[in-house]
Amino acid sequence: MGLEESLEKLLGRQNFHSGAREEPSARITMEASDDELVGVADELVEPPNGVINELLNVGQEDNMQGEVEEFLGPQAEYNEEEEEKKYYRRKRLGVIKNVLAASVGAMIVYSVYMGLLQMQLILHYDMTYREVKYSNLGLEDIDRKMLMGINVTPIIGLLYTPVLIRFLGTKWMMFLASGIYALFVSTNYWERYYTLVPSAVAIGVAIVPFWASLGNYITRMAQQYYEYVNYKEEHVQEQKKLPKGACHRYIIIFQSVFNIIFHLSFVFAQFPMLFVLNYYLNDNQHILFNVKSCGANISGLIPGFNTTVLTNLPRSMLLIQVESVLMGFAFLAMIIFLVLCGAAYRPTEEIDLRSIGWGNIFQLPFKHLRDYRLRLLCPFFIYSGFEVLFAVSGFSLSYGVCILGLDKLWLLILVYGLSCSIFSSLCLGLLRLPRWVCLMGGAAVHAVLLVVLLCFSLCPHPDKSPQYLSPLLVIIALWGLGTALNKTGVSILLGMLYAEEKERLDFVYTIYHWWQAIAIFIVYLWSNLPMRAKLSILLATLLLACYCYWVMERRLASKMPFRLPRIPRPRHKVKGYRYLEEDNSDESDSESEEDDEEDGEQVAEEMGAEGGEEGGRDAEVQGADSPGARRRGAEGQRRRQDRAHLMEG
Repeated sequence: MGLEESLEKLLGRQNFHSGAREEPSARITMEASDDELVGVADELVEPPNGVINELLNVGQEDNMQGEVEEFLGPQAEYNEEEEEKKYYRRKRLGVIKNVLAASVGAMIVYSVYMGLLQMQLILHYDMTYREVKYSNLGLEDIDRKMLMGINVTPIIGLLYTPVLIRFLGTKWMMFLASGIYALFVSTNYWERYYTLVPSAVAIGVAIVPFWASLGNYITRMAQQYYEYVNYKEEHVQEQKKLPKGACHRYIIIFQSVFNIIFHLSFVFAQFPMLFVLNYYLNDNQHILFNVKSCGANISGLIPGFNTTVLTNLPRSMLLIQVESVLMGFAFLAMIIFLVLCGAAYRPTEEIDLRSIGWGNIFQLPFKHLRDYRLRLLCPFFIYSGFEVLFAVSGFSLSYGVCILGLDKLWLLILVYGLSCSIFSSLCLGLLRLPRWVCLMGGAAVHAVLLVVLLCFSLCPHPDKSPQYLSPLLVIIALWGLGTALNKTGVSILLGMLYAEEKERLDFVYTIYHWWQAIAIFIVYLWSNLPMRAKLSILLATLLLACYCYWVMERRLASKMPFRLPRIPRPRHKVKGYRYLEEDNSDESDSESEEDDEEDGEQVAEEMGAEGGEEGGRDAEVQGADSPGARRRGAEGQRRRQDRAHLMEG
């Protein structure tokens, strides 16, 4: 008899017993069937309950337990080391994506800003445009105040830049600054005093934070890339200070890539003039009719330049279309910063950066100027601001436009931007060469060009102007070579000097770009000086910068200790009894150590990389053995005991 028939008979027996309770008269009739069931049960190997369990299990328990163990246990195909490599490879690709996104975003922002500003200044310079379009609005006076807002406001950038960066974060500061540039573009739809001037002042406020955030961001990406490459190292896993010189290679590569991409902004900024404005310009004989001299002999930009440079006025709808395209690219830059750029710091690091106190954040940029490395690099910071504005305004106008005409302005700046972008790749040679090669090489190129420009002056002649095109393009291309080596070299040098100090990067780059803003303000003030005076100031600043840099390298080679201000540890104030364990009480050992440091000898300043750290440790030991420290320890122990009694109650 099969198992299925036996199961049916057993289930029939259960039904029989239940039915017997309901119908007592049928007991006699079912006795025979009871005897048959007993016979069937004798034929089975196990009792009925065993048969049911065997049928329900059928080896399922062992199989199920094996499947669970196989699912929860280590997989045969899972390789933990390989998966870890893939994870950190994705992290490294994310860092590269962040660098490219920040570079492209900055390039788009400045392409839009410089292109719109150039077109706007040319249109507002034309007397016919001002009279026909806006009558007595006074656009020329508005332009002067707008330029004043852009150039003068950054002077106070040192006061608020670190506070903004630490309050908003590096990524959000870049996003906010790009939004301010987009605001400037939008105000050109309605050109009035109360739209253009406030937006120009806002740009002046955002210049130093924007550039300080960019420099900080690129250097932080180099540090993160090193951490993701060497993720197995003990100091990386414990988030300790990086070894000296560990991430220099990545700083060189990332800063070079950033400058290669960013300097293309000079190229794209010429598109509005090349494709729109050049079709409305007068011929050179009309524009340069009253110009008698060019080059080193003149004072101001172009004396005698005609006040009417347009043959006819561009249509208002055409200008609106151009501004709409620029506005679209400005929004694209904002989206790139928002979506594609990752965070520069971990969330806990961002909290710690803010927790040192806003008063300390405000003071630390001034305290960092005690470091002789930054003090001796200040002349290079100033010259870096001088030479870029001289190339864009001084040389391009007083030499290029004055000789070749206004229709060649786009070509000069385009060649300058291409030269800067291409020659920025030469700084990758610092992977094999000493770090002074870039700065000294760029300084040598600019020194020779400044001497040549001091001797270069001529009278404009419409027939002979084409023969000066090639020499002027060569000069502007060589100037771009010097700019590329200078700008990229300074950024790389700062990254190398402060690569291991991730909490100081925003202060260091703030000082760098603040001095550049001072240089921009000086260039704005000297616009009416004789050209030879401007060139002499440039040459003197360059020679002073080279000498100061040589002194700095000599001091570093002799291991002269430098002075760095101590950055206070984060103070997280926690109220209430959050922890019940005595070891995890609110009064932690780290806080008592901070109090000991404050009562010890002057640990407020670290004296260099070697001596400063040893002095700090000695002061900490002395502070820990002081009577004040012992008294605070006893008071802390008593408070912990009182807290324990209170929690027990």
